[in-house]
Amino acid sequence: MYVYTRRALYFYIKNIKSDLKMRPIIRIANGTFFRHHPASQTLHPNPPLFPSLSFSLPSSSSPPQHWSIIGPSLSGKTTLLQILRGRLLCTPPTARSFPLLSSPAVPERLRSPASAIQYVGFDADPRGNLGQNVTRSAYLSARYESRREDTDFSLRAFLLGNTELSPVAAVHADSAVPPPLFARVVSDLRLDALLDLPVSFLSNGQGRRARIARAVLARPQLLLLDEPFMGLDPPTVAALSPLLQSLAAAAQPRLLLTGRPQDPVPAWITHVMLLDSGCRVVAQGDKDHVLKANLGRDSPSVSVPAMPRTVAAAAPKKAPTQPALVEMRGCKVSYAGKTALGNWPAGLHWTVYAGDRWAIFGPNGSGKTTLVSLLCSDHPQTYSLPIRLFGRARLPEPGSPTPPLTFWDVQARIGHSSPEVHMHMPRRLTLRQVLASAWAATVGVPAVLDGAQRARVDAALRAFEGELNPEAGRGRGREPGGEVSSTDWADRYIFGEVSFSAQRVALLLRAVIKKPEIVVLDEAFSGMDDAVREKCMRLLRNADSQLDADVGVGELNGLEKHQALICISHVPEEVPDSVREWMCLPEASSGKEARFGTLDRALAGDEHKWCEIWGL
Repeated sequence: MYVYTRRALYFYIKNIKSDLKMRPIIRIANGTFFRHHPASQTLHPNPPLFPSLSFSLPSSSSPPQHWSIIGPSLSGKTTLLQILRGRLLCTPPTARSFPLLSSPAVPERLRSPASAIQYVGFDADPRGNLGQNVTRSAYLSARYESRREDTDFSLRAFLLGNTELSPVAAVHADSAVPPPLFARVVSDLRLDALLDLPVSFLSNGQGRRARIARAVLARPQLLLLDEPFMGLDPPTVAALSPLLQSLAAAAQPRLLLTGRPQDPVPAWITHVMLLDSGCRVVAQGDKDHVLKANLGRDSPSVSVPAMPRTVAAAAPKKAPTQPALVEMRGCKVSYAGKTALGNWPAGLHWTVYAGDRWAIFGPNGSGKTTLVSLLCSDHPQTYSLPIRLFGRARLPEPGSPTPPLTFWDVQARIGHSSPEVHMHMPRRLTLRQVLASAWAATVGVPAVLDGAQRARVDAALRAFEGELNPEAGRGRGREPGGEVSSTDWADRYIFGEVSFSAQRVALLLRAVIKKPEIVVLDEAFSGMDDAVREKCMRLLRNADSQLDADVGVGELNGLEKHQALICISHVPEEVPDSVREWMCLPEASSGKEARFGTLDRALAGDEHKWCEIWGL
């Protein structure tokens, strides 16, 4: 009897373990999703998303499955990740379940989707982004001010989850981060030297690495990474990919990534799901089979061919005949004993003339965003440093009859798109209000437009309806008979509910729509697919070029002679073809000087020049 009992117990435990291995983390069986209840009356459109979707992510398989979701702009990649983590309404409600999370194999602290499935995205959505309430400052200039609030937690505290003003004891004994794991993740993501800095001090790329690190340290069952390589410099990308591969191989945690059609698919990805515009699944399954059958791609390391790109023509650099718009004479930005920009003996010397087309490069944390904050007067030290904008100083000059520039003067003459602007753009604004805010005194204050300005907003909305209007992706963007629809749709869709790509397009249009004297684009094209990016690039070509017919979109022209362009990017394809001068900033702590150079042709496709600029 004793032998029989032991044998029965053995097979019982074996069957339980087998059953647990078969339980998927996520199971969706013929489900359709909505942002609002389909029976409710809403002010904004509420179309069905991913109708009749079926998908299952196994908790264990042989061989292991590592998934990537691939789709163009307006395909709903971010929306699908939110669905996978339990967000949005599911019809019928039983179509979506999380079988593994109810099993005893999962620690008690991970029994709910909110804790077991972590999402790290860079869509600047404070509601869905891990730690966004900590990494986001109250307003654009706050991160540069000397005063520190009680909520300005250090990076170390952020990574360990100690970001409560009145912390309570841990509910679960296993919630503490193991020191070896902390040391490895911090080292692999190059965050060692930043641990004691306030999180709000971090650059865009550093903040992204920090959010990935915090998600990994939370040890979830599943980590959803929305375009994890976006906005990272080449050295960081080279270090991050092997780290993600090691995490995926150990299933600690399991990973699911998203990407654009032109992005290389990591070699360790085994399965993909392809989306098309309009939140529809085209195919899903084995990577090699799906990519070859649907995209004609044989190798995971070869990206989809980009749209043909017409190279913009530009004359060779001549002696400046235009007025200087930006003059920096030995600028150094320092605080708390550390120099963030100009950490070399002479400091930064840089002049931008009307008509110049500049690209700014440098690793994450080299001071690129700090430089932009000086130009846009968001940094308090712009008043004390040797900087002249539009030929005028920021403070009164003895004996000069010319009054100093005010903050409002600068804002009116500069168009600016950046991750910081994206983060602080009110989500409640409609798409029309976002574009109109280019003429507003500040973000959030309603703009009063004249007839010409309203016409320009309408022209931009018509020209980019396919990139902004979600209804266009579902075939409802035009009136019957082929007539162009009105722009009323821009009053129905709010900024916070359109795709990340559409948000970036709206912010780019906001930066150029009023024809400012200086256009500053900091990672403005991140998150756009090839087709959308190429269309936006046409707005940044030289409007008076006789050799380039592919300039402007619709009624919107390219850049004019009196305008200067300053672009920041980590990807050569995101550098406008009209750029002919570049500056590469060094690591802030290296003590090396900034390097300058010129281009005689477009940087996209010139791998040798790209490697030369980055010193690769």
